[in-house]
Amino acid sequence: MSVSMKDLDPAFQGAGQKAGLEIWRIENFRPVPVPKSSYGKFFTGDSYVILKTTASKSGALRHDIHYWLGKDTSQDEAGAAAIKTVELDAALGGRAVQYREGQGHETEKFLSYFKPCIIPQEGGVSSGFKHAEAEEHKTRLFVCKGKHVVHVKEVSFARSSLNHDDIFILDTKSKIFQFNGSNSSIQERAKALEVVQYIKDTYHDGKCEVAAVEDGKLMADAETGEFWAFFGGFAPLPRKTASDEDKTVDTHPTKLLRIEKGNAEPVEADSLTRDLLDTNKCYLLDCGIEVFVWMGRSTSLDERKSASGAAEELVCSPDRPKSHIIRVIEGFETVMFRSKFDSWPQTTNVAVSEDGRGKVAALLKRQGVNVKGLLKSDPVKEEPQPYIDCTGNLQVWRVNGQEKILLPASDQSKFYSGDCYIFQYSYPGEDKEEYLIGTWFGKQSVEGERASAISLASKMLESLKFLPAQARIYEGNEPIQLYSIFQSFIVFKGGLSDGYKNDIAEKGIPDDTYKEDGIALFRVQGTGPDNMQAIQVEAVASSLNSSYCYILHSDSTIFTWSGSLTTSDNQELVERQLDLIKPNVQSKTQKEGAESDQFWDLLGGKSEYPSQKIVREAESDPHLFSCDFSKGNLKVTEIYNFTQDDLMTEDIFILDSHSDIFVWVGQQVDTKNRAQALTIGESFLECDFLLEKLSRESPIYIVMEGSEPPFFTRFFKWDSAKSAMHGNSFQRKLTLLKSGGTPTVDKPKRRTPVSYGGRSSVPEKSQRSRSMSFSPDRVRVRGRSPAFNALAANFENPNARNLSTPPPVVRKLYPRSVTPDSGNLASKSSGNLASKSSAIAALTATFEQPPRAREALMPRSLKVSPEAPKQKPETNDKENSISSRIGSLTIQEDVKEGEAEDEEGLPIYPYEQLKTTSTDPVTEIDVTKRETYLSSEEFREKFGMTKDAFSNSLQFRLQVDEILLVNLCSGELNSQE
Repeated sequence: MSVSMKDLDPAFQGAGQKAGLEIWRIENFRPVPVPKSSYGKFFTGDSYVILKTTASKSGALRHDIHYWLGKDTSQDEAGAAAIKTVELDAALGGRAVQYREGQGHETEKFLSYFKPCIIPQEGGVSSGFKHAEAEEHKTRLFVCKGKHVVHVKEVSFARSSLNHDDIFILDTKSKIFQFNGSNSSIQERAKALEVVQYIKDTYHDGKCEVAAVEDGKLMADAETGEFWAFFGGFAPLPRKTASDEDKTVDTHPTKLLRIEKGNAEPVEADSLTRDLLDTNKCYLLDCGIEVFVWMGRSTSLDERKSASGAAEELVCSPDRPKSHIIRVIEGFETVMFRSKFDSWPQTTNVAVSEDGRGKVAALLKRQGVNVKGLLKSDPVKEEPQPYIDCTGNLQVWRVNGQEKILLPASDQSKFYSGDCYIFQYSYPGEDKEEYLIGTWFGKQSVEGERASAISLASKMLESLKFLPAQARIYEGNEPIQLYSIFQSFIVFKGGLSDGYKNDIAEKGIPDDTYKEDGIALFRVQGTGPDNMQAIQVEAVASSLNSSYCYILHSDSTIFTWSGSLTTSDNQELVERQLDLIKPNVQSKTQKEGAESDQFWDLLGGKSEYPSQKIVREAESDPHLFSCDFSKGNLKVTEIYNFTQDDLMTEDIFILDSHSDIFVWVGQQVDTKNRAQALTIGESFLECDFLLEKLSRESPIYIVMEGSEPPFFTRFFKWDSAKSAMHGNSFQRKLTLLKSGGTPTVDKPKRRTPVSYGGRSSVPEKSQRSRSMSFSPDRVRVRGRSPAFNALAANFENPNARNLSTPPPVVRKLYPRSVTPDSGNLASKSSGNLASKSSAIAALTATFEQPPRAREALMPRSLKVSPEAPKQKPETNDKENSISSRIGSLTIQEDVKEGEAEDEEGLPIYPYEQLKTTSTDPVTEIDVTKRETYLSSEEFREKFGMTKDAFSNSLQFRLQVDEILLVNLCSGELNSQE
């Protein structure tokens, strides 16, 4: 389509350059900009053009153009609005989707721009109407319809306007009443309350009473009686009769019409296919409630205006119910339009260029208009973030048949491609401990064990009252959250489970399960020490890639290979992963282009290999859908411009970010539908409603209301107090409305013990990487001095340790509870050891031993208070300084005199039922503090001391050991400078 300056209205110059709304009103058949202060105010006698510009994650600008026609606007004005919309699209390069919005029949997308609603005012400009003047408040009655967005219409203030199916709002001078028809849904009532809030703020300056009246509630209620008094007293309501506006045309047969010289002519075809559309023509696709105008990219501006006029004539015919008109451009068809065809190719051979938009930009620039941003907005550049606290507690099980086997801490980051795994991760939330339970399916795992993994994970969820978030993850599609939780993640070929071994035996396939003394090739990837992976690939040259580093070993021969496109950071990750895969063996470094013959011999000879990085599905702009799942069929409704308030507690929603799928389940969802959440997510991937080529193996998260993880809430402007409220959505919004909009929720205060499962309750950047707890049973430090390695070996030797002190699991290196002086010491030490963090982490790791089921004793909360430190000259030797700090620690108990030793409110169980190897274990307990369920007598018998004495000695020794460790490391390293 050619564009010339005469086609462009001056009012549109510079439009659509940045994200946001722009509105013009048609005055004397010309568009006039509306002040931003008047956005959302529409007059029944006017026509408007509305431009919505959205900046996507890729940086591209997307445009939606709507023209809104008031019920009293003239045909000439309506025609001018339609034509100006086509002109505006031309000014934007001919790519925008265009919508016709008739008053009272607006699309949900249009209404979402003006939440909670629009209430058109009587009057107009061009049509000769006068704007309604401010006057004495007039009692008005509105009807509200809609579950996700609300259509509001003023109706006659009469009893005959009321019915049992809809929501009505009676706006009087001193009070606003919401009348809930008995057949209306909870969600509709909740959305209508948002309109009540809007009326209260807009027409009453936020100062009036609000009352909710239930249909069928008689005069016994004072507010109900007050409501009916406005209608002359209570009387039964008549049944609602269907009006023309209620009639739908869903059964209307879909017809395709071609525009020829301004006339619509039917296109005869057995089925609708993309091949029927000619790039030199315009077409109408009449679907009843929706009429699409398809405009070929080679059509002229006049032809497009002519097609729009033909669509107007079609929908305005007297015997036709109200319909929407949606205009789309070839190459930029909406998902809804494409879904109407029996077949639509994934890609079309359309020459899409910046030519049209570029010409417009050049024309505007010559006129002095700033055209920056007209072609494209700045792309959003951001590194993938896990959005989860990575200092929590991790447990991993391998599925074997119908059972799960707990992995020791040293093996819980080593997965096999032929197996299935379950992991449970707990981490500190905003006001309580949060959990994530996930299943991981290897590419070679068998279907039976996948089903078993889901079943076992469901039982774990049930034991935790279905509160944890749940994740289903496939090998090769791991999300950043998984990598960050595990920190070091290794995937071996083959499998250890009986299911895998039986499967390959039945198929007669050789067992290629990883063997330490065999030939194996690993691709190393990741962004740093807290997110690194080693993936075993076929040991052939074609598995190499110039963008990665590799580890190749054959028994005791080890090569590390660096691609020409890798960095020193990538090579550092190889060293770290080598410590886990092949410790204590010296490797031979190979660089791309300078490999030895032995290296190629192990890979079976040279061959071609790729150089481009393996790119995971990128996250795209999120879409929110409301779900209806019945009899195995999933129906979804997209919610545009969504907010947290759109998540209704009675419903299930899906948030689609393309790379991940989140299924949000409200608290009021019944148990049957709640149990189908994973099936709903799988059905969503299968249906691919947005036609975005979703992978069937994309990660699926199940998120329960009230326990939303941060990697879900980041898509919203989140208020955790709202998700913690009780009652249905109507009761919640009514509470907010009457309390002024601030949730009044008693939040449980999260316990902050000194030590919980081996990590600080408050995560800080200074905390030692949790991945170091998964180190092998020896310490490997590359490139360090012999003295330092000897020191590490000394700590590694259990005979050299003070075994009276229980080793911590994964503790923060610098405890928050130490005296201010020792806190400074930790600060200085961490600064001096910044370049030696790996060595210190390896050294401190030897204090740890894998606990059974990653359980840790949680002593009573202790307070450590400092004595006034004595000032000493800076030249004092370090040992005196350490002794001073240790001596300054005093222990104060939180237990009052005479308080019982057993924790109040906790049941008592025998030792035989509490231990992890019990044949009759107790399930209704907090497994992170089993010892607290022992009786005082049995605790003293098993531990040789009272509960209080145990807590005191344990906490004090841990603090002393940590201070000694920091200073000892610092002194040894400084001596090697």
